[in-house]
Amino acid sequence: MQQRYVGNSGLRVSALSLGTMSWANETDEQDASDILRTFVDGGGKHIDTAASYSDGGSEALIGSLLGDVVSRTEVSISTKAGTSTTDGRRSVDTSRNAMLSALDASLARLGTDYVDVWFAQAWDGNVPLEETLSALEFAVRSGRARYAGIANFNGWQSAKAAAVAGFPLVAAQAEYSLVRRTPEAELIPAVEDAGLGLMAWAPLGRGVLTGKYRGSIPADSRAARGDAAPYVEPYLQPGPSSVVEAVSMAAKGLGRTPLDVSLSWLLAQHGVATAIVGPRTPLQAKEILAAQLTQLPPEIACALEDVSQPG
Repeated sequence: MQQRYVGNSGLRVSALSLGTMSWANETDEQDASDILRTFVDGGGKHIDTAASYSDGGSEALIGSLLGDVVSRTEVSISTKAGTSTTDGRRSVDTSRNAMLSALDASLARLGTDYVDVWFAQAWDGNVPLEETLSALEFAVRSGRARYAGIANFNGWQSAKAAAVAGFPLVAAQAEYSLVRRTPEAELIPAVEDAGLGLMAWAPLGRGVLTGKYRGSIPADSRAARGDAAPYVEPYLQPGPSSVVEAVSMAAKGLGRTPLDVSLSWLLAQHGVATAIVGPRTPLQAKEILAAQLTQLPPEIACALEDVSQPG
């Protein structure tokens, strides 16, 4: 698998990163072990998690697998702090105290003394941006994080963060796919101008770009579960569905899978360093790792962009 530089930094990550939002929730320890081994054997290197995933359970599960399934030196790890969920309600706190306390807890759960990239997971309108950035800078200068970045900031927020920071931010995370192209308007120009690399989450449109929802909702899918259905439902509407049909048609003509076509398109876009994929099962991991990830013919890429153009 191709290893790619993140923005203007010397940090290199695999073209596909392993997202672990479902770990310790939908994905148990045995499946997580199989997924991680498949990912690394397929050339994957970067693992992405967050303190908020399964209330720290995702980080703890990763920590339990380091050393037994893969060595710490085989992978790079990013984690995030600044959000939490209590009684189903999401809260944001990127104060210096909350951020650094969260990082200490993350490192303990992961069983490592550093993470490769540490992110502020959300913009916090109640905390001065300089305070949040000071926590990121302290983590880097103290060696607890090799690099720092921002996640889920919009364009102007990202530009401001890069301008205010007294140290180089290297990465931004945002949702980006053929059914979610809004980052192209402001975010991608902002992060490219600032020298940040984009790490795109939900690159398969929360699963719809695999084509598995065409015509029906599989019983074992997130859309079939009451608690997870709202996560997928926005992309089951007529607009996104027309994009899925176009992707499926292109895949058939190319002799490739819709999954492969979607990821290949994304990885060719400006500023994208890696696509964060989140297989919930070993079978899904194998299907993702089987993707060619080669550039699409220009006429196919243009046709997909025409049908998926925002607005």
